[in-house]
Formats: sequence, structure tokens, C-alpha cells
Amino acid sequence: MTLHQTHQHHDPRPPLRWMAHAACQDADPALFFPITWDGHPGRPDEQARRICRTCPVQAACLDWALRTGEPDGVWGGTTPAERRRLRARLRQATA
Repeated sequence: MTLHQTHQHHDPRPPLRWMAHAACQDADPALFFPITWDGHPGRPDEQARRICRTCPVQAACLDWALRTGEPDGVWGGTTPAERRRLRARLRQATA
């Protein structure tokens, strides 16, 4: 077994093939990962959300962010606070 095969076998993360189709690929990363969410001219989260709304892989992106507990940035059109609330609701629904 090669090192590559060993890494593949033990890596629990699925390949992120959906990212190749994301609408945000050429967007300014600062829109999706602003230094602060408040007091930023032009509300970067709203600009990011506009891009997300046009994205063919928005659902896959949000699913990935929820499953991995992504703490930062806009993923699938949601802010970190929104994902925290969604994860809490999911936990309650499955409890």
C-alpha cells in the first residue's frame, strides 16, 4: 500500500467536488470571510448571499458547512450565527 492509498483510506472527509461548480470561485474572499461582520460598508454578508443565491451547489455547500461545523465565513448563503442556530435546531429535531 502506498502512502497515497493509506491517506485516502483513513481520510474521513469526502472530496469536495462540488466546489469546482461554486459561484463564488472568482469572488473576493473578503465578502465571504470578512474581518468583522458589523460596521462593514456594504454588508459583505449580503453581497456574499447574492452570489450564493445564484450558485448551483448552494445546498451542497451549506450541507458541508453544517456537517463539518464550519465556524467562519458565509457558506451556503448562511453566516456563522445562522449555522449555529441551524445546527441547534437539527440537534433538537434528532434528539
